[in-house]
Amino acid sequence: MRVTPRLMLGLPAPAKLNLFLHVLGRRADGYHDLQSAMQLVDLADSLDFELRPDGTLLRSGDLVGTAEGDLCLRAAQLLQAATGCRLGAEIRVRKRIPAGAGLGGGSSDAATTLIALNRLWHLGLDRPTLARLGLQLGADVPFFVEGRNAYAEGLGEILSPIELPARRYIVLWPGVSLATAAIFRDPGLTRNGPATKIAVFSAALRASPQALFGTNVLEPVARRHAAEVGDALDWLGRFGQARMTGSGSAVFVAVESDDAARQATQDLPDAWRSWVVNSLDCHPLWPW
Repeated sequence: MRVTPRLMLGLPAPAKLNLFLHVLGRRADGYHDLQSAMQLVDLADSLDFELRPDGTLLRSGDLVGTAEGDLCLRAAQLLQAATGCRLGAEIRVRKRIPAGAGLGGGSSDAATTLIALNRLWHLGLDRPTLARLGLQLGADVPFFVEGRNAYAEGLGEILSPIELPARRYIVLWPGVSLATAAIFRDPGLTRNGPATKIAVFSAALRASPQALFGTNVLEPVARRHAAEVGDALDWLGRFGQARMTGSGSAVFVAVESDDAARQATQDLPDAWRSWVVNSLDCHPLWPW
């Protein structure tokens, strides 16, 4: 059967913010049980997909690390293996989300790859199936596949959709990348935080929609690993309740006006990057 190559251009892979992140304990397998509220924002990478009938998978564009370890390529290989699909694709990525920032860029790229190739290859897999595959690539991938703001538990893969208020944020990246594994291996990490019920989080959100609930318990560890994280938190702390996302190194604060956004991003150190972002109710590919 002849397959006509098709293009899927400019598909978004949005970033996320962890509005809080608590570590409940270390598991027997060495990983950690977490609780977090995860919100999608409109800072996004952009991915292009071109169908290849010969089964070859190619990766081009901006690359973090090696092609062999790239999450987009690994996602495509996983989908081929799981379905027996003999089609291939060229995947081109244009990065805006910095690596090692806690914004979920690599995981989001992998999720968009699974969603896009499921359609491009006419596989017909549903989102829960794609999410289970995505978990093999990383704990955040199911969140992006499911495509809704969520209360996350377990490794981060147990997701309960939540309604979050619309917000505008300043996101600062202080020019350094942090390795998630190194943060979680740190002997100074607090690993016995109390569990919080989603009803408690929801009640706190209703009482004060613009306030941030809880803490990110990884912040003190990240500050020790990179002084720039503390500098960025202190900078944004002048404009509101600043917080680190994920295991760092990016930090964020909610702002309510253009004037506040301009003030927060004026005269930044040369190595820093900043974005004014808006929250999303769902992933841009949610209608798929």
